[in-house]
Amino acid sequence: MPTGRFLGLRTRVFDDFLTGAASHGCRQVVVLGAGLDTRAYRLPWPDGTTVFEIDHREVLDFKQSVLDAQDAVPRAGRVALAADLRQDWTGPLTAAGFDPARPTVWLAEGLVPYLPPAAERELLRIIDDHSAPGSMLGCEVKHGVDPLAQRNFPIYAVVRERTGIDLLALFSPEPRPRTAAELTARGWTSDVYTPFDFTRRHGRGPLPTLDDALAANRWILATRALAR
Repeated sequence: MPTGRFLGLRTRVFDDFLTGAASHGCRQVVVLGAGLDTRAYRLPWPDGTTVFEIDHREVLDFKQSVLDAQDAVPRAGRVALAADLRQDWTGPLTAAGFDPARPTVWLAEGLVPYLPPAAERELLRIIDDHSAPGSMLGCEVKHGVDPLAQRNFPIYAVVRERTGIDLLALFSPEPRPRTAAELTARGWTSDVYTPFDFTRRHGRGPLPTLDDALAANRWILATRALAR
């Protein structure tokens, strides 16, 4: 299924991004909308790394029950923080030990496309306000979503038929922010990729097809300038 190849590739790309950021000195990792992310357990983190996972309490509790059943042990300091990203989450994050004066690598994997444009801009502002020089951000954005014209695109149709979830109904129809440009205006350097760029790089993953929903996806890997 193309969705499986896509998700596998995306996981690999952001794994590499996070471990690269850690090798460049980021010892704080903040996973926004962490869901079932287990990178605190899977990746070879340097000593002194703390991974903050932010999501709803129910999600974090379910994940913890699965991890406990497997006697899983994290390979970094791990802080699971129950918070709603639509409300104040930086206060609880700081109270949990996050230090905005230290370089941080932020991950918003599979989150931003589901936010309204105003919420995406606010998220970028908050990340920028809490990022020391040398901080990094990896995120996925999606442009050119047209719910009416794209309803029968294969990926959307398959997910709808197999799970009953209408992904297109979850995307805001409003024009999306120019995320990379807005990061640049805030002093970040951004590289923007399509999933197919990494398919060619790794020799595996999704390939472009007719009526391809993935053609609208962009992966942004950004770094905050060393001097403000």
